[in-house]
Amino acid sequence: MRRLAALLLLLAAIPFVAGGCSTTYPRRDPTGEPFPAVRGEALDGTAVALPDVGKGAPLLLLIGYQQNTQFDLDRWLLGLSETGVKVRAFEVPTLPGLMPGLASGFIDGGMRRGIPKEDWGGVVTVYGDAKAIAQFTGNDDGLPGRIVLLDKNGLVAWFHDRGYSVGSLRALQQKVGELAR
Repeated sequence: MRRLAALLLLLAAIPFVAGGCSTTYPRRDPTGEPFPAVRGEALDGTAVALPDVGKGAPLLLLIGYQQNTQFDLDRWLLGLSETGVKVRAFEVPTLPGLMPGLASGFIDGGMRRGIPKEDWGGVVTVYGDAKAIAQFTGNDDGLPGRIVLLDKNGLVAWFHDRGYSVGSLRALQQKVGELAR
């Protein structure tokens, strides 16, 4: 009887909990602003503080709010590799809300199954602090990734949120070159 009551209570709470997960923030260009201090965990289990890992050198964050964003981020990563852009980069799956946090083990496990182990350190999932990133870049229309280049001080030096294109890759490449000087 207790199990049934607990199950009914859980089912009754789902609409309220799920509703708290669906907050969207308008897309915005944060160029020139400091990236918010957030914590995440790489798929290899390493705790990561952003943007601290980029202090002293530029850092590229490829932020995704939806699973289907992976296609866009993969094109960015392939383009960066093919053109030889040399910048430290992290993929940052950003999952605001209570439900993703509760399912973090399941979600991270699914990502690990689809990503080679040697690349796990470059994927930093953010759950608890995800709202700060969502507000910073906007997560409305989360399908295209948010490509954020931080300078050595953690300020956004370049931002793009309209999907991969060769022209945008060239603009990013030029900005990385400028920051390296």
